[in-house]
Amino acid sequence: MDLGLKGKHAIVTGGSLGIGKAIARELAREGVNVAIVARKKEALDAAAKELSAETGGRVIGLVADVTSKEQVEAMVAEAARQFGGLHILVNSGSAPGGSTNAVGPIETVIDEDLLLDFNTKYVGALRCARAAIPHMKKAGWGRIINISGTNARNAGNLSGGARNASLVHMAKTLAVQLGRFGITVNCVHPGTTRTERTPSLLAKQAAQLGVTPEEAEKRTYAPDAPRGNAICRMVDASEVAFVTAFLASDKSWAISGELVVATGGAGRSVYY
Repeated sequence: MDLGLKGKHAIVTGGSLGIGKAIARELAREGVNVAIVARKKEALDAAAKELSAETGGRVIGLVADVTSKEQVEAMVAEAARQFGGLHILVNSGSAPGGSTNAVGPIETVIDEDLLLDFNTKYVGALRCARAAIPHMKKAGWGRIINISGTNARNAGNLSGGARNASLVHMAKTLAVQLGRFGITVNCVHPGTTRTERTPSLLAKQAAQLGVTPEEAEKRTYAPDAPRGNAICRMVDASEVAFVTAFLASDKSWAISGELVVATGGAGRSVYY
């Protein structure tokens, strides 16, 4: 299917690794000019070089910390300057180290960790959207996709769950505000996803169980396992990228202000 993306211009935050990098790769394959954004220049430059060589597309790296309004505005302006406009924003950035310190009893949660998590994932996404929207309005066409996560649907992670849920609310609110300008806004919930870090994590788990990494994954994702799903395996980052590329495309007009869950059918709850 031709997604109608050739010649479009995109920003992908958190684009130097993991799901963000996979999304940048898929957009570049579809003919999109992509600016990947991260805090660390060395990793960013390496990822941009790799993706450009792999896809044959134009992928540039722009250093920015999304907790800084000034850095975000400068980054978006530079991407628009280099590409001659901006059509797509994928908010995939997250706080350094995630939000692991907010897991567990409330007595262990540190205020600063909570605030950093929200300032990066939620307010950072809001800053990026605010800076990108004028360019999308000028083009009369835009797509904003927030990469969130299923912590929003599960108890246990006080900051991760709350900030992921807030990204869904943001998507709905902005969709209502921006639809008249030709801009759609949506949210994607990945679950546990295969990325560059997965082999070492599976190897560690396998060693603890005394089995192969393949068997460890099979046990973990069996439908009746606590973290199991319907497809009986981990979802790959590329598969989350396929979903995101469709939402970023010219074929997705019917979807705005919505949440797409990309977990391979994890969980038993039914949502209407």
